[in-house]
Amino acid sequence: MKPVIMLITDWCPYCKQASGWMRELSAENPKYADIEVRVIDEEREPEAAKQYNYYYVPTYYVDGVKIHEGVPTKDIVREVFEKALK
Repeated sequence: MKPVIMLITDWCPYCKQASGWMRELSAENPKYADIEVRVIDEEREPEAAKQYNYYYVPTYYVDGVKIHEGVPTKDIVREVFEKALK
């Protein structure tokens, strides 16, 4: 299983929506609940966030590879989880 990094800001409505889909998907599919997701708030952890090349939040990295940046869908979040499982 590969680690997931999720870059967010606290005030971003799309980040909140993506977090909700992550909870929903983990409830629907128990194997997703085992995925390690490190959430980095760019305003609270600017030094950690600077390590990544992105402009929009939320941004997802799986095993160091950017998978998605910007407005997500539930299917995109599912894709992130599926890539983490491979």
